[in-house]
Amino acid sequence: MDHYENFPVASLLLPRALRAPIAEIYRFARMADDIADEGDAPPETRLRQLAAFDAALERIERALAEGTEFLAETGPEPQLFQRLMTVIRRYRLPVQYFRDLLSAFSQDVRKRRYADFPELLDYCRRSANPVGRLILHLRGTPTAADLRRSDAICSALQIINFWQDVAVDWQKGRVYLPQADLRRFGVDEADIAAGRRTPEFCALMRFEVERARLLMRLGAPLARELPGRLGWEIRLTVQGGLRILEKIQNAHYDIFRHRPTLKALDWLCMAKRALLDRESGNGNRKSE
Repeated sequence: MDHYENFPVASLLLPRALRAPIAEIYRFARMADDIADEGDAPPETRLRQLAAFDAALERIERALAEGTEFLAETGPEPQLFQRLMTVIRRYRLPVQYFRDLLSAFSQDVRKRRYADFPELLDYCRRSANPVGRLILHLRGTPTAADLRRSDAICSALQIINFWQDVAVDWQKGRVYLPQADLRRFGVDEADIAAGRRTPEFCALMRFEVERARLLMRLGAPLARELPGRLGWEIRLTVQGGLRILEKIQNAHYDIFRHRPTLKALDWLCMAKRALLDRESGNGNRKSE
């Protein structure tokens, strides 16, 4: 699933106890996003299936509030929702975050353009940020500062995925580059359709890449606040996003012919940078 390929998915770096619940969160997100994106179903069918997912979440929330049994067999994907109910109950996860994901995926069915960057960030608030927040809630009650940093990382990852997939999204009829930015830099959608790397398009992508980089760096200190393996997971995730941006730049913003992906050597580079970031962070704390 394109939207989540830049996120870590229950990797070996994660604490063992968190791998299974995180896998269930991602499984829900993947399945719902596939309903919105994959196959040839008409929009009304996709929206109906997503509404069924939302109804299942409502029944989970009602069962939790009333202390009653949740019967997954009466709704869609019974095994998925039965496992999800177990995770939500055990870790007291806010059901609203799962609803936010469904809201974003439903929006993908209906909406194809974004007026400006704040509108795009609102989409990220629902399509990406809930995943990071849910992971933080698996550890307990997160601080407001940790939630803000997590949101910055997750929104940055989502935006980076958009920038590496401009051509892919065009084939799906979507343009996530804000319309206000297209006008500002004099880029026409015909340039995207033709895969033209004009000077104007390069200037636009340079601006968008830097904006995503700043957002990622705003959230990066979260890794220093979280202990052990989870902190390392976040460090590598941050470095992975930054590495994709670097590769977009190194390709001179020609994402039409050079879609950036992470190779083995990139992972070595990311690990080295994550280690340096940790050592720098420890030094900063000692001096404070």
